[in-house]
Amino acid sequence: MRVAEPVDGSAGPDLGTVLGVWAHPDDEAYLSAGLMALARRAGHRVVVVTATAGEQGTSDPPLTPEELAHIRRRELQASLAALGVTEHHFLGYHDGRCAALPNTEAIARLGELVAMVRPDTVVTFGPDGMTGHPDHRTVSTWATAAWRAAGRSGRLLYATLTPAFHAAWGPVNDRLGVWMDGAQPPSTPTDKLALALELDDDLLAAKNAALRAQASQTAPLIAALGDETYRRWWSREYFVAAPG
Repeated sequence: MRVAEPVDGSAGPDLGTVLGVWAHPDDEAYLSAGLMALARRAGHRVVVVTATAGEQGTSDPPLTPEELAHIRRRELQASLAALGVTEHHFLGYHDGRCAALPNTEAIARLGELVAMVRPDTVVTFGPDGMTGHPDHRTVSTWATAAWRAAGRSGRLLYATLTPAFHAAWGPVNDRLGVWMDGAQPPSTPTDKLALALELDDDLLAAKNAALRAQASQTAPLIAALGDETYRRWWSREYFVAAPG
């Protein structure tokens, strides 16, 4: 599917059954909460796979990785519920160590889920990993290989950004340190997008609720940016088709 201009939630592309494959809790919310809420609004099935519990995702010394993993699992469940998503699978890998795992095992596990779900649309990171995080890049490799092994059934969409997003939000992203050192965040011209979503009020409210549910990660950012700026920050979602 390709659109020359962003479509709002009421227009709604036909996503069919959606499978999202991500590395850590909150990846799915930032990059595809609107898409998931839109699919659920249309009555479609949405299944989310998360490789790790994100147990390293804090700078708060009193929290052990085990404690944070418990918190983030609970937060993710609440976040998905805000979008109407009830099907979720953890792969149970260690945060920050995905790149060290044998690819064959993870690809096989994802292949089993693809066969079970039979998605019409698969969404994940592009090879760039969005922020450049090694776990993100590795999950992109796994998801792409599983999709290809399944006969490229349905369409595989990579989350991306646009030059306009970078122009509008570059200073904010730089101040918050969104991109890892040496990362080259994606930037896709509008006419090359497979799908662009400009979230309507209802979808944006659902996305905001999903993000706020993951307070261990999002509360400091909301405090730094303010409610309205935070709400608008990821109010559009962009996807590019993976090469066959």
